[in-house]
Amino acid sequence: MIRGVEDRLRQVLSQRKKRHIFHPRRVASAVLVPIYRKQGQYHILFIQRTSNVKDHKGQISFPGGAYEEHDATLLNTALRESAEEIGLRPEDVDILGELDDMLTIGTSYVISPFVAAIPWPYEFKVDRWETEEIIEVPISALLDQKCRRQETDVLEGRVVKTYFYHYQGRVIWGATARILKQFLDIVAPLLAEG
Repeated sequence: MIRGVEDRLRQVLSQRKKRHIFHPRRVASAVLVPIYRKQGQYHILFIQRTSNVKDHKGQISFPGGAYEEHDATLLNTALRESAEEIGLRPEDVDILGELDDMLTIGTSYVISPFVAAIPWPYEFKVDRWETEEIIEVPISALLDQKCRRQETDVLEGRVVKTYFYHYQGRVIWGATARILKQFLDIVAPLLAEG
C-alpha cells in the first residue's frame, strides 16, 4: 500500500510527454521534488534559502540549483545540489519521473524538476550557507483550495498564471509554486484512489 501511490505516480509520469524548454539566454537548472510518507500521509520537502545565495534569497523552493558542466545531466544537477544543500545522498533517492521545464520570472533560469521518493525518517545534513531550514508540508494541506491563491504575471511578453500556497504562515510562490501546481494536478487523483 505504501508503495502504491509512488508506483502509480511513476507510471503516470512515464506516460506523459515532458515539455522541454531550450532557451539560449537562460541558465539550465534542476530541482528535486522530494516526497515521502510520514505518519500515514504523503509530504513534500521544501527548503528555505538563506540570504547568502545569489538568487531567490529567503524564498521557499525545492532543493536544486544551476547546471555545472561536470554534472553531465540535469538529473545529476538535481542530485548534486540536493546532496550539497541538505545532505540527501543520491543513492537514497528513487526518481519517479519528470515534470515540465519551468521558466523563472525575474531571474534567468530554466528549471527541470525531477519527482523523487525519499526515505523517512532521514538524517539530513543542512548546509547553513545555502539552506535556512527544511520545511515539511503534507500534500493534503497543499490540496486544500483555501491555501492557494492564483494571479497572473507577464513572462517574456506572455501572460502566465502564478500561484501562492500558504501553509503555517509561509508562502510558496514563483516557479516553485508553478512546479508544485503541476505536481499536485498529477498526484491528486492518485491519492484520491487510495
